Amino acid sequence: MNFQPDYRHIVNAAYNREAVRLPLYEHIVSADVIGKITGKDFSFLYDGDDNDIREYFRLYCQFFRDYGYDVIPFECCIGQIMPGAGALGNCRITPAIRTRADFDAYPWDEIPDLFFEKNSRYFKALSHAMPEGMKAVGGVGNGVFEIVQDLTGYQNLCYISADDEELYSQLFQKAGQISRLIWTRFLEEFKDTYCLLRFGDDLGYKSNTLLSGDDIRTHILPQYRHIIDLVHAKGKPFLLHSCGCIFSIMEDLIACGINAKHSNEDQIAPFPYWVETYGDRIGNFGGIDLDVVCSASREEMKEYIGDVIRTCSGHGGFAFGSGNSIPDYVPAGGYVNMIEIVREIRGDYRT
Repeated sequence: MNFQPDYRHIVNAAYNREAVRLPLYEHIVSADVIGKITGKDFSFLYDGDDNDIREYFRLYCQFFRDYGYDVIPFECCIGQIMPGAGALGNCRITPAIRTRADFDAYPWDEIPDLFFEKNSRYFKALSHAMPEGMKAVGGVGNGVFEIVQDLTGYQNLCYISADDEELYSQLFQKAGQISRLIWTRFLEEFKDTYCLLRFGDDLGYKSNTLLSGDDIRTHILPQYRHIIDLVHAKGKPFLLHSCGCIFSIMEDLIACGINAKHSNEDQIAPFPYWVETYGDRIGNFGGIDLDVVCSASREEMKEYIGDVIRTCSGHGGFAFGSGNSIPDYVPAGGYVNMIEIVREIRGDYRT
């Protein structure tokens, strides 16, 4: 192996410049999967004291360094600290906000302080553990749509849109306001640890967007623009992670100023379609359908990955990884196969 990390490869890909060395990228990698690969069970350290957290990030960062990444993915999600949230992430049966009275009584002003009270020590430990030549990607997790859904639930949000249009609009405005406050402080305190900022906001499903295109353009994208402008003002590129079939709003997303987009699923469109369609304007991150990572043999995966990289080369900046993330259920062997095949193709790994 002959590898020296250089975060500038990811920055180039995000700015739609084809990197000299194709960078690996993952949105999220489960610490449990990393533990299976490295033989070191360390996920429990995340909830420990400051010494435990420092050791967690030492091991976490070392994995990405050892396995050929230029960047460390890490974010803390707003939804995790919102009182009563969980209708989206944890399938909470009773949403925190169903009515105007719920909205008015909700402790919106407390959320920014709660976010940093819980998460600042993680961002600091990440910065302390960062290997030479590397930086982080991520930042403040959850986009505006996910924040609202975590408080209302998707079905209840649809009811609100029909029953109280003013409340429906104000939910997105308030989620955007809270996001801007958190992002503003985050960028002041932790921007130097990061080379690429992002949030995830799954706007679609297999055949369409979850809200109408008009609603997304009216209520969600103006809030995106505020955050993207904050990121750009700090001299950083912005990546949007969004699952689903969102082709109907891609032009609007590009107009908002996103530099790059992540997530692909072959049932919606193979990764080369994204690159060939939008690679003249934005960087594209992803590459291999997660089902392939989970089920394909090494030889099948090698053919798949080789075809994708050959097709995408010369069509702007891109970074390669799974089309979604590496959660607990992904076989460690399949994930390692993907990494090693990409590294073999780019020339810094030999079996």
